[in-house]
Parts: sequence; structure tokens; C-alpha cells
Amino acid sequence: MSPASSVVVPYAAYLRVYEPLAAFPEPERSHWYRYAAREELPTAQDELRRSLADLLPVPPVPVPVHESSDAFVAVVDGVTCVCPWRTRLRGWLALEELAETLPTPVLDAVLPPVVRRQAEADYERWLERNPDARPWIRSATWHVPVRWFVLFADKEREYLKGGEGPVLRYRTPMVQARRRVARGLKVLRDALDEGTLIDGLEDVGKWLEEFHPRSLVELDYGGLVHALPEDLLTEDHSAADVAEGLKALRDGDGARAGEAYERLTDRWRGVRERQFAS
Repeated sequence: MSPASSVVVPYAAYLRVYEPLAAFPEPERSHWYRYAAREELPTAQDELRRSLADLLPVPPVPVPVHESSDAFVAVVDGVTCVCPWRTRLRGWLALEELAETLPTPVLDAVLPPVVRRQAEADYERWLERNPDARPWIRSATWHVPVRWFVLFADKEREYLKGGEGPVLRYRTPMVQARRRVARGLKVLRDALDEGTLIDGLEDVGKWLEEFHPRSLVELDYGGLVHALPEDLLTEDHSAADVAEGLKALRDGDGARAGEAYERLTDRWRGVRERQFAS
């Protein structure tokens, strides 16, 4: 690996769906079959570096000209599953989010209006040909959305220390993720008024319904592991905190639910504050 490619690019977390090869129509299925058999496969950091490289030209290229033919690969009980990158689709979706979060002067400085208008026009034409398209990957910078943790149990947590740095992730079968979303929504609707947490979890649930029932769902802390000291990574059991909070709400124990939520928000507040550190 070259020195340039060995640089770690933070700070995003990812929610991914890996579908079995049987979920894909031909000829895409054959492509992924051959792809998964490769000896070396790109990593999440490789994907992020490539997308960032497109922002270096002047004017920048916010959305790749061609769709990626790469994917992440996982073998689940002997079944090969793939998570296509679909960087072009995700680029368009990220551009929409950027327009909603950045002030116009800042957005114009980062991505000139003419560049954005061209990207929007390309997206509209693409959607006409691909009306049912959806991404296999969702991302969040400088935090993990609380609603993502609802999909997982603490026993599914994996904290790995390797030569390329630590990995903190959760993996669960699709059937379990959907069941937990349904249970979580029932608890929240019974205990709370309508709000962003319920809306966000509903959105995740609808997204999961788009995929094969034998898929694998993964929450990967990605580059966020480099924003947390090792002792905090070791002690981070955010999915357990969310599960405890939901159980407390179901039991009518608002105080215990508040304590679990406070632990969670305190942990992630410290991470998000690093975003604005000089």
C-alpha cells in the first residue's frame, strides 16, 4: 500500500445491507459472483478516498460520472452477500442533504451553483430510468444516529483490533433488524408524542423492507473509531443503552429511560464537539 493510500480518512459511520447473490438479477448476479471471488477487495476507506478525490478538481465533481462496480462482501453461514457501493446514487442523495444543512453562501463556495444544477439535472434524468433505485449504504458524519442502534443487540457487537486500526461494528440478520424496528416503534409510539426519533426509525424500517429477507444488516463505526480514545471504544455499548432505554419506556420507568438516554447523548456529544475543534 502506498503512503498516500495508507492515510486514514475519518469521520463517518455507516449502516449497510448485504444481500445474497440470489437477490440480484442477471447479469448483475454474475458480476457480483466473479467480484466476490477476488483475492483482494477494496475497503471502506478506499471508497471514501475515491469520493473525496473527485472534489479536488476545479470545478469539483460532486457525483461520479459513472456508477461504481465495487461492493463490500460478507459470507453469512456459507452464503455470499454483497453490499454495492452505488456511489453515484449516494452522491446525489448526499448533495440533497448538503443543500438542506449548509447556508447558501457556504454551499456556493464549496459547490458552485452551476455544478449543483448540472448534478440535479443528471439525477432527474437518471431517476426517470431508475425509479425504484435505493442505496445499500447510509452514512452519518461525526455520530451514529440513535435510531440505528435500535436494529442491534449488544451481543452482536464486535470490537476488533487489527493492523489497519480498530473496527467497531454490529451485524444482525435482516429478520432480527426488522423485528426490533417494529418493537421499538411500538414502544416509542405508546410512550412519546410524534417526533424526530419516531420519524427516523420509521424511515429506517421502510428502507429495510426494500431488501431481501435473508440479508445481513451492519452498523460500522467506520472512521469514528479514530475520534474516540481506546478506553471509550472498549466501554462503548450504545446499542445496550438504547435497548435499556426502550425497555424502561415499555415498563413505564421514565427515570431509568432518561438515564440511559443521557449516557448515550453524553458519549456522542463529546465526539460531535470534535468536529468544531481547531
